[in-house]
Amino acid sequence: MLIAALALVGLFVALYLTLYKTGIIGELACSTGSCETVQLSRWSTFLGLPVAAWGIGFYAAMLALALVSLQDAFVESRRIALALAAVSGWGVLFSAWLTWLELFVIHAICTWCVVSAAIVVALFGVSVWEWIAGTGTRDEGRGTRGNSEGEAS
Repeated sequence: MLIAALALVGLFVALYLTLYKTGIIGELACSTGSCETVQLSRWSTFLGLPVAAWGIGFYAAMLALALVSLQDAFVESRRIALALAAVSGWGVLFSAWLTWLELFVIHAICTWCVVSAAIVVALFGVSVWEWIAGTGTRDEGRGTRGNSEGEAS
């Protein structure tokens, strides 16, 4: 559930930045004053789409995987846990590249980008922890080990 909540927050951050980049909203709330510099740089577009739009796709994928992992049919699935760890790992690499660009190429720090990067790192940490711990630990206390045939009442 934590992964889904983090992904939802990240989705809103990416949507906010995409709305700015596409001109739907006119101003960004930014504590550093550098958000516009980053968002208007040539590095704010990747393969023809705003980087923030790629973020929407990333967070939507993480949210979808997290919600699928909560379904009874997939609650024990190590594949879903591995997919969450792999996708979030890719997100960490992409965020690291973007942060490097902010620091060493653009020379400006966007607060919203830092928030997004922190969310991605948190998603990765929780995803890896769930994968290593085994997804079955999420089922404890849900009463799934009820009285099966052959057990005494």
